[in-house]
Amino acid sequence: MMAMWMEHLREEILNPTSEDAQRKLRDFLKRQGLGMDHQIEYTMEIVDGSDIAATGSFSGSVLKCIAVDEAYKDQGLSAQIVSHLVNEEYRRGRAHLFIYTKPANKQIFKDLGFYPIVEESSKAVLLENRWDGVRQYQQELLQESGDLVPSAAIVMNCNPFTLGHLHLIEHAAAVWEKVHLFVVWEDRSIFPSDLRYRLVKEGVRHLANVVLHKGKDYIISSATFPSYFLKNDEEAASTHISLDLKIFSQYIAPLLNIQKRYIGQEPSCVLTRRYNTIMKKMLPSVGIDVEEIPRLRWEGDAISASAVRQYIRLGQMDKVKQLVPDTTYQFLLSVEAEEIIRRIREMS
Repeated sequence: MMAMWMEHLREEILNPTSEDAQRKLRDFLKRQGLGMDHQIEYTMEIVDGSDIAATGSFSGSVLKCIAVDEAYKDQGLSAQIVSHLVNEEYRRGRAHLFIYTKPANKQIFKDLGFYPIVEESSKAVLLENRWDGVRQYQQELLQESGDLVPSAAIVMNCNPFTLGHLHLIEHAAAVWEKVHLFVVWEDRSIFPSDLRYRLVKEGVRHLANVVLHKGKDYIISSATFPSYFLKNDEEAASTHISLDLKIFSQYIAPLLNIQKRYIGQEPSCVLTRRYNTIMKKMLPSVGIDVEEIPRLRWEGDAISASAVRQYIRLGQMDKVKQLVPDTTYQFLLSVEAEEIIRRIREMS
């Protein structure tokens, strides 16, 4: 009977343009106690007639919104969903994968070949499909770092690198023997990650005690902190922030002897202010001090990457020159920057 019943189930790929299909998926996830993620690249469903029995999605390298209806539990549907999603991810060239799930589901995904990284009480656990994924990242950091003296850390996106960023880095570098500077590696910014890294590297070349690192998958990425890239998912943000900071405090700070983290005051972005607020509570509790530095200002306003992009959009390159290091400005005048500038100016 079971085999005959299971024959009624079939896999379907969700049509992202179908409002009815999207509504059915939202309703199904709600019944399973899950919200519909705002950022979904691909969704598959296992259906029984016109009803959803189970579903799973991914965005980038993160598998998400995986749920099985109670009536279909213990039928191996979770394994079927994950297998389908992993195969599709591999087909797209992604081999290093992550899963967000409730801690109650952790063992299910461990049995499917995923390994826990961090957990936030009863809210969420982050797993990856490589047993040594975070350890490999740690080895890269050690190779880049040299002597492990007491040090400070800064995490920046730098879209693009500004005098405000440089001000914060120079402040930390004047106090600490070594500063570990992590560039957010997610390619969700108009300046690509490799270019942001390059501009930062050129802009801090005069600071011999600054060690530059790529944040990769473990510092403010779509895996550790997806709501950073959504900007409007308030419900999930605090959980994501805690997971991201736990990775930093458990795997990165002790490894590199980081004793302090510097942040700049955030005048406009609500989510970044929340991140800073939670950081100032969490990190000191595990022995990592946090210092918030006032923003460098020009003509009364805080210097920011968003202000630079706005002046580029308006064609006011004379003002851009006042807000960025010469290395950034010279890049913006180059032929290489023409496509980025065109895209910025086309933004509304």
